[in-house]
Amino acid sequence: MFCNTSTPGHSTFLLTGFPGLEASHHWVSIPINLICVVSILGNSIILFLIRTDPALHEPMFIFLSMLAASDLGLCASTFPTMVRLFWLGTRELPFDFCAAQMFFIHAFTYVESGVLLAMAFDRFIAIRDPLHYATILPHSAVAKVGAAVLVRAILLNLPGPILLRRLVFPQISTLSHCYCLHCDLVGLACSDTRINSLVGLVSILLSLGLDSSLIMLSYALILRTVLGIASPGERLKALNTCVSHLCIVLIFYLPKLGLSVLHRVEKHSYPALAVLMANLHFLVPPFMNPVVYCIKSKQIRQGFLRRFQQKRVDIS
Repeated sequence: MFCNTSTPGHSTFLLTGFPGLEASHHWVSIPINLICVVSILGNSIILFLIRTDPALHEPMFIFLSMLAASDLGLCASTFPTMVRLFWLGTRELPFDFCAAQMFFIHAFTYVESGVLLAMAFDRFIAIRDPLHYATILPHSAVAKVGAAVLVRAILLNLPGPILLRRLVFPQISTLSHCYCLHCDLVGLACSDTRINSLVGLVSILLSLGLDSSLIMLSYALILRTVLGIASPGERLKALNTCVSHLCIVLIFYLPKLGLSVLHRVEKHSYPALAVLMANLHFLVPPFMNPVVYCIKSKQIRQGFLRRFQQKRVDIS
């Protein structure tokens, strides 16, 4: 890689759309932009319903509002460069903008992972000790969990942009996606990246790796608790309270797993598929989370209907 004309912190990065489909970017981007718009609308509605409906001021729905907020943050982090590339045809990003986007994308991803873990233990407590659920998880405890998740995401991601500034990049570097990721930027550097790679690995292990392991542990505990319930009907009812959360956990982690496998196996054989998977693994969770909870959660549906009926009465 040619690096003689670069200086630390002054490089320009070029966004990458769909290889071979550059002439059709406007058409290809329509479904992606629709997903973004629906994601923003759906998560905003979830936040509004939980904020304004006292019946939804329970720990499970407060955690859901945190999830919706992190999804909105993820959309706000990725959507601008997608619009910039697909609709305006502008590929160039300065180093500082790229580093900032990288920070926010990873931070909101870690927040979402942490909230999913909190929701898993919330379901375990609700099934294990339903009579003391409200006393074990009061609003103050939920707020502390949310603050801890946010602080962890910031602390784990703060070293990334700082350490990137010490690296030397080519004056112009081409990214693999239409947004900036830590592994992508480190791979483009010309100088020694061992510290950056180590920090990135530790960050992932202490966030996504730890969270996924603890989520599996929580579901093992849930399963053991449910199997201890005598009534088959009560078992089914207890498991049914976990369906929505289990769905969004799979929606969050499976695309990341699929993208990781694709990058290692067939990234160069199917570059357009790799880019599509990279976009979808950030777009699908914010899009699907409101859909899953609106379909599976009776309280969310009732809250929406109450708000809609109240709006009709006000108009009348």
